[in-house]
Amino acid sequence: MPALMDVFWHDDVLRHDTGYGVFEAPPSELLDTQSQHPESSPRLVNMRAILRSGPVAGNLVWHEGRHATWQEILRFHTQAYGESIQQADQQGRRFSSTTLINAGGLAGLLAAAGTSVAALQQTLRERRPAMALVRPPGHHAAPAMADGYCFFNNVAVAARAAQAAGIERVAIVDWDVHHGNGTQEGFYHDPTVLTVSLHMDHGAWGPSHPQTGGVEERGSGDGLGSNLNIPLPMGSGDLTYALAFERFVEPALAAFAPQLLIIANGLDASQFDPNGRQLLTMKGFNRLAQRARQFADAHCEGRLLIVQEGGYNPAYSAYCLHAAAQGFLGENSTLSDPLAYMPAFEERSHADVEALGKALEEVGWRF
Repeated sequence: MPALMDVFWHDDVLRHDTGYGVFEAPPSELLDTQSQHPESSPRLVNMRAILRSGPVAGNLVWHEGRHATWQEILRFHTQAYGESIQQADQQGRRFSSTTLINAGGLAGLLAAAGTSVAALQQTLRERRPAMALVRPPGHHAAPAMADGYCFFNNVAVAARAAQAAGIERVAIVDWDVHHGNGTQEGFYHDPTVLTVSLHMDHGAWGPSHPQTGGVEERGSGDGLGSNLNIPLPMGSGDLTYALAFERFVEPALAAFAPQLLIIANGLDASQFDPNGRQLLTMKGFNRLAQRARQFADAHCEGRLLIVQEGGYNPAYSAYCLHAAAQGFLGENSTLSDPLAYMPAFEERSHADVEALGKALEEVGWRF
């Protein structure tokens, strides 16, 4: 019998309309033609298409997602914040220069969060990988703040749903190119959720993202030691990510001993993403996904939830998702890479990971 993975989708995720402007910024009168916001429906439609038509199609079981309940949302987000999103849904609102909701877009936000919970419930039942193919992303959304295209933190809502269902220890690994600051913020004092973020070393970017994503941010109070940041130099590629995952992420996961592994599956660390400066290829994502699957099988009784985050090249991100999907199934990528050409930078990769290991040890991590 072939390996199977459940994939959850809800059409309402396409109702979140981010419009046109100067890439992610508001429209400019100086331009004749505005560009579509990078966090828009075509990227997810292409991801769905390649999963349905590519070599992995026969291993996927598709399911209808659903809207989240407000009870599920408010396990992570505050009541006042939830009310602010409901108010914004009436006429639309731009929460920052990059982050906006259109009138009527709340249905998309609730579909993304609820479909993530539906996929969670499936992996708890079946103990095999389940993927929530959703937008908008969520990992920048803190309990009381929208940021970086994100409104509801889908992985965090799913993690709290898992705990409500009896899972005591949850690990979230985020390999989106940007720091998962909202997830970090929401669990920073919580010793029952391990949050791990591998990201481009971009630092803080303003009031909505005061977190640096640096190694020194390890959690606080009872949660000290339950937040691991792995800031990678710009230009890091497949080998650097693989080495960092094997040297830092896997030991941290093993020491934490989670009952459930959640992957925040950002694909914007690819070579051709307009929002990243990293050099991952399809093979790189496939390798990360295989390692995640191996860990979930060995330590979490197969409980593995994958929630889609970034990935803003609407064509190449779909190919990277296909490669990751085969990795989550425990298989090598069989789809030819249409674009990647950069070398592995082996010597630099080892040096970068060695330097990062020293920095982590200086702030108290031991691997």
